[in-house]
Amino acid sequence: MKVVTAAQMAELEQASERRGVNTDTLMENAGLAVAVAARRLLGGVAGARVLVLAGPGNNGADGLVSARHLQRWGARVTAYVVAGRPPADPKMGLAREYGVEALYSGDDPGLDKLGRLLARSRLVIDAVLGTGGTGRARPLEGVLKDVMLSLGNGSAAPGRPLLLALDLPTGLNADFGEVDPACPVADQTLALGRPKPGLLSFPGAAHVGKLEVADIGLPPDLEEEKGIDLELLTSGWAGRCLPARPLNSHKGAFGHVLVVAGSRNYVGAACLASLAATRVGAGLVTLATPRSVYTIAAGKLTEVIHLPLPEDGEGRIHADAAELILATLDRYNALLVGCGMGWSAGTTDFMERLLLARGRKAPAVPTVIDADGLNNLSHLAEWWQRLGNPAVVTPHPGEMATLTGLPTSEVQQDRVGSARRWAARWQVAVALKGAYTAVAEPAGLVRISPFANPGLASGGTGDVLTGIIAGLMAQGLSPGDAACCGVYLHGHVAETVRERLGDAGMVASDLAADLPGSINRLRRGAGVAE
Repeated sequence: MKVVTAAQMAELEQASERRGVNTDTLMENAGLAVAVAARRLLGGVAGARVLVLAGPGNNGADGLVSARHLQRWGARVTAYVVAGRPPADPKMGLAREYGVEALYSGDDPGLDKLGRLLARSRLVIDAVLGTGGTGRARPLEGVLKDVMLSLGNGSAAPGRPLLLALDLPTGLNADFGEVDPACPVADQTLALGRPKPGLLSFPGAAHVGKLEVADIGLPPDLEEEKGIDLELLTSGWAGRCLPARPLNSHKGAFGHVLVVAGSRNYVGAACLASLAATRVGAGLVTLATPRSVYTIAAGKLTEVIHLPLPEDGEGRIHADAAELILATLDRYNALLVGCGMGWSAGTTDFMERLLLARGRKAPAVPTVIDADGLNNLSHLAEWWQRLGNPAVVTPHPGEMATLTGLPTSEVQQDRVGSARRWAARWQVAVALKGAYTAVAEPAGLVRISPFANPGLASGGTGDVLTGIIAGLMAQGLSPGDAACCGVYLHGHVAETVRERLGDAGMVASDLAADLPGSINRLRRGAGVAE
C-alpha cells in the first residue's frame, strides 16, 4: 500500500478528478467510510450520542457526511462547527435534513455547550483539520486550540468519549509527524485513501491510536503513474511473498544458511539467530561460532549443524577463521554475520577478510549483516565499495549513527529519508529498525512496517529478525524482499505474542517459537495454498 505526502495526496485527488472521479464523490466515499469505522468502533450506533467536530475544509465536509450516515443509522449526532464552514454549506444542509443537530463555536463563547456535549457523547469524530495539501501542522490557536485541549488525551483520559480522527488528528504534521502541543490522542485514526508518513513517525504516531486505511475510490493505478516510492507493508503482500513449500520438497530445496555469530559474552545471540533461520523454514542451518561458544550452543540447538571456529583470548572469533569459512562458502545459499560477535581489532580484521578482501575468489553469497558486524564495518573505510555480496544491513538507530557519523537524533528525525539515502550510497538494502521499521532498497523504494511494539524492546529480538531474513534469503528471496518480508513477519509474530503475554516480559525465544504459526496465518490470510 502506497504511503503519500500531503502534496502527493492532493495530486492524486486532482488526477482522480481528471479520470472522472470528482472531489464530491471522494468526500461522499470518505464520509461513509468514517461512519462505518465509527459503527465498528462503538459496536453499533443505534441510540449512541456522537459528536462530530467539523473544520473549514474538505476534512470538515467528510465529517458532516459521516454525521448524516450515523444519524440515518439511528445515532444521535451533533455537528459542532469549530471554524470556517461556508455560509452555503451543502454537506451541512444534507446533514440537518436527516436530523443532525448543528452548533457553532461562535455561539458558544465559553465552550460550555461543547463541554456538555463531550460529557454525554460516546464518540467524538475529529474532522477539524486535514492535510490542507501542505503537510504542515497548522498552529492551533484561539478557539481551535481550546476545543482540541478540551478533548484531553483520548483513551488516556478516564471518562472521556472515544476519539476517532478523520485522516489524522488535528495538529499533526502529515509528512513528518510533528505535533502541536494541543494535538489530541486518538483511539483510532482512519487514513483516507492512503496513509500519510506522519502517522508512522514519532512523535505523531503516539497520537494516532489504531491506524486503519479507508478506500475512498481513487483509481488504483494513479500511484504508479506518479512514481510514488514509499509503501506500507501489508499482511497480503507478506503472505504472498513467503516462499512456496511444494509437497515434493526436500531439505536442499529450502536452502542452507551459514550463521557466523557469537562470542564468549554473547552466546544467546548466535543461538537465537540460528533458531530463527530454522523456524522460518530454511532447510539447513550451520552455526559457525568460537569453540568456547560451540560447546554451549551444540547442547541447545539440536537441529543445527556446527562449525567451531578458532578464537582469540577473549572468546571472540579469530581473524584467521575467515579463510576457513571462505573455503566452504560455496555450500551455502545465505550468510548471516555479526550477532553477538563483539568488537576488537581482530574481529574487524575478520570482517575485512571475510567480506571485503580484494581478489577474494569466494562466491557472492547473499548476506545479512547485523549488530557487531555493523560496528566492526564502521571501522573499515568505505566498506561498501569493497563489499562483493548482495546484502542487507539491519542497524538500530544507534548503529546507524555509528555507520554514518550522524547524531542518532538526526537519523530518527527522518527515518525514511535516512534509510533511503544510505541504501543508495551503500548499494545494499537497509532495514532501519525500531517502531515502524523502514526498509530501503538501493533504487529508492522504501517500505514501512505497520508495527510499533514495546514488547520488542528486549535483548535478542534483533537477532531473531536477522535469522528470519537470512532464512528467507536462503529460500530464494532477494535481499530487499527478504528484509521486507522478514520485518513484517517479525512484527506480526510479536503482535501475536503480545496479545497472549502483554507488553512486558516478552523475550526473543517467544518470537522464534511462534514463527511457524505466524507464517501459517499469513499464508492463509493471503489465500496461499499450503
